[in-house]
Amino acid sequence: MKNEKSKKEKSLSSTRRKIRWDKLDNTANIFPAIAGENMTNVYRISVTLTEKIDPGKLQEALDIVLPKFDGFNVRLRKGVFWLYFEENGKPAPKVMEETNFPCRFIQANHNRSYLFRVTYYNCRINLEVFHVLTDGMGGINFLRELAYQYLRLVHPKLKGETGDSLSQDTSLNREDSFVKNYKKSKPSGFNKEKAYLIKKEKLANGEFGLIHGLMPVSQLKEVSHRYGVSINEYLVGLFAWSTYVECLHKMPAKNPIRIAVPVNLRPYFDSVTTKNFFVMVSAEFRVEKEEYTFEEVLELIKNSLRGQINKEHLEDLFSYSVSNQMNVGLRIVPLPLKLFAMRLVYTRNALANTTTVTNIGNIQVEEAYRPYIKMFHAFIAMSKGQNLKGTICSYGDTLVFTFSSIFSDNSLQRTFFKKIAQDGVDIQIETNGVYYE
Repeated sequence: MKNEKSKKEKSLSSTRRKIRWDKLDNTANIFPAIAGENMTNVYRISVTLTEKIDPGKLQEALDIVLPKFDGFNVRLRKGVFWLYFEENGKPAPKVMEETNFPCRFIQANHNRSYLFRVTYYNCRINLEVFHVLTDGMGGINFLRELAYQYLRLVHPKLKGETGDSLSQDTSLNREDSFVKNYKKSKPSGFNKEKAYLIKKEKLANGEFGLIHGLMPVSQLKEVSHRYGVSINEYLVGLFAWSTYVECLHKMPAKNPIRIAVPVNLRPYFDSVTTKNFFVMVSAEFRVEKEEYTFEEVLELIKNSLRGQINKEHLEDLFSYSVSNQMNVGLRIVPLPLKLFAMRLVYTRNALANTTTVTNIGNIQVEEAYRPYIKMFHAFIAMSKGQNLKGTICSYGDTLVFTFSSIFSDNSLQRTFFKKIAQDGVDIQIETNGVYYE
């Protein structure tokens, strides 16, 4: 009897040891501390196919793909000193038709403990991710493989052409590139001065407004070249100028318009991690006189960004945060106190920016799947003090700039797209219906 009990205990112990766990990366630590119904820290990336979605096949595709991605097949657990990921092991979350506004808070206990959701609508597959898991690059990785697997199930001939395994371009790397690349004793490079904050009447509680502007990349390149800037600088500068025109009414302001721009660190540090690996730089425009031309604003934004986006400065920005994480004295502070401190730090830093404009970049897909994939969209949820944000992504020759907002007024968005049209770019506008009259 004693031997049988001992064998059972050993068996249970062995099972427990096999459960995979993982640390949160440096940036991920902040998201659980601040997330809630009003600040969800959820982003969405969606792919639009050329045909209507079969929900059964989409669920089957998710069931197949999820076990291959350790970074998504996890749940969040609380330790004494830190939060950590633990292998989930439950069936994949249920694929649902989209019936609500996007980027809602993900209640893990209602989602089989997973920190992402997959929904569909008509021809579109939506992936919504709690930022604690990964940034936009990791999200693209997962969504692209989900779409590939779905298309192989719907069109079996694709399986013969491409095989049934993950693409060679899909990384499963879970390295903490922050810790690997940080340098000790770096000062904080973050600006803590309060920025100008956009304040307007809000939509009804729970509503979430989206306006997508679809534009040819080739035309945007021509316009940006004419101004002597990159496409990203042009669009960030235009957001700053639109804020100056529609919110400040071309009047001087005590606080600067400051736009947070996430920078993907992977190219600078030779990383392929699927954990978060980005930092924020801030494009700044101090409104010190009554009349600025668009060209003047664009020049200020360009110089602000180019002065910051270099390896040395980017290294300074994340090294300070990682140094705190690695500090032995801080590491033994109990988790509740850490979470409280992170909320305070976040609030101070969040109010230092007017808004955020994030560029997911150009999304590439394998040639065999291109005839079935029409479009990608991406956008982010609101955060403290930032109730209007922009997201950029492109596929083929189409770039999509998406405004996500909980403001009822959309005059800034109209000014933004009107200027692009005046500059000679053809624009197609789509919305989720919130701003229809």
